[in-house]
Amino acid sequence: MRRALRWVLRGVAAVVALVVLVVGFTAFRVWQVARQDSRAPADAIVVLGASQFDGRPSSVYRSRLDHAKALYDAHVASVVVTVGANRPGDRFTEAGAGATYLHEHGVGEVDAVAEGSDTLSSLQAVARLAKEHGWDDVLLVTDPWHSYRARAMAREVGLHARTSPTRTGPVVQGRAREARYIARETAAYLYYKVFRTSFGRGPSAV
Repeated sequence: MRRALRWVLRGVAAVVALVVLVVGFTAFRVWQVARQDSRAPADAIVVLGASQFDGRPSSVYRSRLDHAKALYDAHVASVVVTVGANRPGDRFTEAGAGATYLHEHGVGEVDAVAEGSDTLSSLQAVARLAKEHGWDDVLLVTDPWHSYRARAMAREVGLHARTSPTRTGPVVQGRAREARYIARETAAYLYYKVFRTSFGRGPSAV
């Protein structure tokens, strides 16, 4: 009886150790990819959506759009794609609000894809657009902590995707906030790998 109990306890300890290892490694990858900027010439810059308020991008979304504008001005790509649907009751989509903002700030070529209520469905919509246009390479713009999950999803829906995260905005202000988002994205990535569906979108703080 004692021997059986010891084997059970060893099995439980092994499972706990494996879970800790997987979670720890995923958190490290979220942190590691957040610090990578793989900007290089691409067929399109893709800005993942975040909250908008009656057509006005939130501060999180603006930081992504401003970064995309800087990449556009640096001739990384000649077209910017904004994605994101609207929530019930909204008059504007995230994609539309982002496109309007970019147009107002001097970006001439914006393709707004008003589909996708979460990261996965948004990237699936981008994959369809990329197939239509014959794009081989896209550069994803989102928040640093969202980059690992977004890149993994993009590649699994058939996009050759790299990331260039924004370094401004409320998501990157303060160690405590960074730790919270790393924890959230670690859970979201593991949820996606297990259930093959999106846990939710990237940070949507105002």
